[in-house]
Amino acid sequence: MQRFGSVVRLRPEQEERYRALHAAVWPTVLQRIHRCNIRNYTIFLRDGLLFSYYEYVGDDHAADMAAMAADQSTQDWWKLTGPCQQRLDTAPDQQWAPMEEVFHVD
Repeated sequence: MQRFGSVVRLRPEQEERYRALHAAVWPTVLQRIHRCNIRNYTIFLRDGLLFSYYEYVGDDHAADMAAMAADQSTQDWWKLTGPCQQRLDTAPDQQWAPMEEVFHVD
């Protein structure tokens, strides 16, 4: 199992919409997340930053992420959630900027 964390800025004027979308995530999106070997997926919000965390239980993360990106339902979902987000200046080429794990304890 691998842990992944990433961060993106939430546009303040989109917070209500973003919360509403995530209060009713489409079942097809949830199914794709699970089929792509993602478990314990969580998004936190603090001071305008969204922090995501998930545990990956598969053996080919790149292939699973490519399958997710190719999924039409996921693409449609991202068309709704993407405009709510603002990429970080330090990672302009990534929607969600990956974070480095510096500590973990079970």
